[in-house]
Amino acid sequence: MSDHFNEESTTPSSNTPSPQASAKVLLSQRVAVVSLLLLIALCVMWELFWAPIKPGGSLLALKALPLAIPLSGFLKRRLYTFRWVSLVIWLYFIEGVVRAYSDPWPSSAMALIELSLCLVLFISCALHVKYRFQAAQAHCT
Repeated sequence: MSDHFNEESTTPSSNTPSPQASAKVLLSQRVAVVSLLLLIALCVMWELFWAPIKPGGSLLALKALPLAIPLSGFLKRRLYTFRWVSLVIWLYFIEGVVRAYSDPWPSSAMALIELSLCLVLFISCALHVKYRFQAAQAHCT
């Protein structure tokens, strides 16, 4: 499915977007990328070193692999990637909720950090999509 947007700008055509729209889109993209990278690092470090389920680490660290898939789309500002990540991230949020209530400390603390990163990622993805559509709509009128 095509995004119907030029990947380099926030508008459907090659015309330059407004600086304010550009700044919002860029900021939301950067926040999404940073929160995604932090979530990947947290998942790996949590399950291998900081609070693994069993001593020496566990294969549960592989839960970070699906998070690496959208990184390329985020960097290329693909609208579709921001949309589907805003849905998929809720699986990690649910895991964080369950482990925050059921795991002992320090794993419960890691789960609370995971919850926070999931919320930041969701909000940044939602705002990115919103700003892209606003920029496109303003360009068309």
